[in-house]
Amino acid sequence: MRVIVVGAGVAGLGSALGLARAGHRVTLLERDATPMPANAAEAFEWDRRGAPQVRHSHAFLARLRNTLRDRYPDVLAALIDAGATEMRFGENPPPTMVGLEPEPSDEDLGMLACRRTTFEWVLRRIVTAEAGVVLQTGSAVVGLTADRSAARAHVTGVRLADASTVAADLVVAAVGRRSAVPEWLSELGVAEVPDEVDDTGIVYLSRFYALRDECDFPARAGVVGGDLGYLKYGVFIGDNRTFSVTLATPTADDELRRLLSDPERFDAASRQLVVAAPFLDGRATPLGTDATRVHVMAGLLNRWRDYVIDGRPVATGIVPVGDAVLCTNPLYGRGCATGFWGAELLTAAIDEHPHDVGAAALAYDDALRREIRPWYRAGVEQDADARRVASALLAGEDPDADATDPRTQMRAVFRDGLAPAMRADPVVLRAFFRSLNLLTPPDALAKDPEVGARVYAAWSDRDNRPPDPPLGPATRADLLDALGALGVPSEI
Repeated sequence: MRVIVVGAGVAGLGSALGLARAGHRVTLLERDATPMPANAAEAFEWDRRGAPQVRHSHAFLARLRNTLRDRYPDVLAALIDAGATEMRFGENPPPTMVGLEPEPSDEDLGMLACRRTTFEWVLRRIVTAEAGVVLQTGSAVVGLTADRSAARAHVTGVRLADASTVAADLVVAAVGRRSAVPEWLSELGVAEVPDEVDDTGIVYLSRFYALRDECDFPARAGVVGGDLGYLKYGVFIGDNRTFSVTLATPTADDELRRLLSDPERFDAASRQLVVAAPFLDGRATPLGTDATRVHVMAGLLNRWRDYVIDGRPVATGIVPVGDAVLCTNPLYGRGCATGFWGAELLTAAIDEHPHDVGAAALAYDDALRREIRPWYRAGVEQDADARRVASALLAGEDPDADATDPRTQMRAVFRDGLAPAMRADPVVLRAFFRSLNLLTPPDALAKDPEVGARVYAAWSDRDNRPPDPPLGPATRADLLDALGALGVPSEI
């Protein structure tokens, strides 16, 4: 089969790799006409205007790492050679953990520590070395070609900005969260591509650092991140002795977003956060030629687009992958994993229906809904509650004032049951990590009776435990006061 893959991001490269190794001929079209970097350091400066998110923190979850291990071991080996590392379950347990012993299933709980730019650089090198792949950079797709005689739109290729066309049996649209596929289909007479849109409620701010030659990473214990209600944050280990810090402010908090967009204030605020402070104690320097910048991403949406309606594709000959069909809150770190996962589901659907692109599209859509959509819905529901909490805090209200609200009760169970159980109980911690890494359905944790009993036991004992140590300033006002006390102006 002749396949065009539009877009050389993670989902596009994953699609090209899987389809080429399944024996298909793949033309990979990438809009950006930037030269291939020579190494991971140069890749961090890669001009990827079509993927502005590459200079933000990324998590490469076990779902993705296991796919590489099992199906593409050469890719995993190349990533390790390029400086990525595997973060294995149990290596940095919480100091209060009791009885944590290795189990065979722990092998599946490894994550990759790597920058997004390094991941894409390694993956593109391997994909373009495949005999069945041709990469064309500087090839901006502006529309589709189609068989106009078909009863329903049937895509036969793409139109490029230079007015040329490229024909194919199947077009795989890996064109990102700003996908123009609905507009392209509209030009072919497809009336509508229904979608669900839900605001994530956050603005994302990231900054990257490199360790000084004489320094090493600080000791780490447990998950390196936290949620203060008015501010969410995380520290992400990268490849080649790099790391990044990401802060996420509520969308409505323009003042805090402007404050943290300043590099000096960003670093000063990060040092007020317990798990981030050791990373910014002088052992590292800001990374990149634009090291004075804080990278900001706004307009972050959860989005699901329906390309199959009433059991029929809106058009045949085209399928979307990655963010072109579903976007999730980047705070949960699922984007690269679900993008690559979707590419694998597409490859499997085409393997099942190699001569019928319509049947392959239906099988792919069914797999997406079965395997990945539950994670999309779980994220939407989690974001809705987070927006409620952030809005209450910004208004100076107590988000948990109504003790009868089921959302308040769930927050209490997480705060006083699940969180302390994860710090002390290996069974709960393993179950949480399997969920975090997309290895079980999103409701598996809640449905596991053993885990439920252990969480309930921790919750029941809440009055016998000392208060949890603070993760950072208790309130937004406390953070601003701390910055002022340090001589860092908190006014913009």
